[in-house]
Amino acid sequence: MRLVTYTLDDTTDRLGARIEDHVLDLATLADRAGVQLPADLLSFIRAGSAARDAARQLIDGDPTGWPAEAVHRIDDVSLRAPLRPGKIVGVGLNYVEHVEESSRSLDTDKELPTRPVLFSKPATAVTGPGQPILHNADLTSQLDWECELAVVIGRTAFRVSEEDAFEYVFGYSIVNDISARDQRRSGQWFFSKGQDSYAPFGPCVVTTDDVPDPMALDLSLRVNGVTKQKSNTRHMLFPIARLIADISSGVALEPGDVIATGSPSGVGAGMVPPEFLVPGDTVEATVEGIGTLTNPVIDAR
Repeated sequence: MRLVTYTLDDTTDRLGARIEDHVLDLATLADRAGVQLPADLLSFIRAGSAARDAARQLIDGDPTGWPAEAVHRIDDVSLRAPLRPGKIVGVGLNYVEHVEESSRSLDTDKELPTRPVLFSKPATAVTGPGQPILHNADLTSQLDWECELAVVIGRTAFRVSEEDAFEYVFGYSIVNDISARDQRRSGQWFFSKGQDSYAPFGPCVVTTDDVPDPMALDLSLRVNGVTKQKSNTRHMLFPIARLIADISSGVALEPGDVIATGSPSGVGAGMVPPEFLVPGDTVEATVEGIGTLTNPVIDAR
């Protein structure tokens, strides 16, 4: 399932399933079928397999039986961030070529990390598809991009083994790990990566049953139509299962939490000469099988 959060005419956020060029309103479908489903994605995730099975049955039903008020053209709705995570765990330096470019341009260690490099982004950093990335020239002149596969946790994971890790995953999405490179503070990344709008997220969450192999997905990023990043998740230094096991060894991952699994090479700071985002730019982050997350950059002052 391709689950989205959307609005009609800027009204209340609603939970939908994207089917090609349409969005099906799950609450309306459920009501007509005499079934109860949560009205938002986070509650839907917390409801577990029963909610997923009920939604799948509704979606796989005869389309001629869908009520007209439950079916919307994608161009007639506004997509929002799929949910507001309790926490976003970022992973730094998780692609070998990005380790090299970071050591050259950002003064990080040139040696490959032996354990995942972790940091956090607050929920207030989340913004949705089409929503602006805020460029505040009083705070940064080095606003950078990072296209990343996002792992959405489905149930509480604490001290989980690598072998069992995927049992705790609900689905996958995209995070653009926006970074103010000149706001790293004595090696601390929180303000560099955690400012408002620095976590574009979406455009949907694709459930695990529709992503056969998350470790074999092409990902890319374009700025103003020009490709800057192009790689595949198979090049992760620490794969998804290792990340879940490592994080959950000391921090409980809860339903709706997001792991941003790291950026490949091709960030602006690594360009020669360096390139950074400015107001008027448009950034498109794409992950195979999930879609494209597009955001404009605007002047925040």
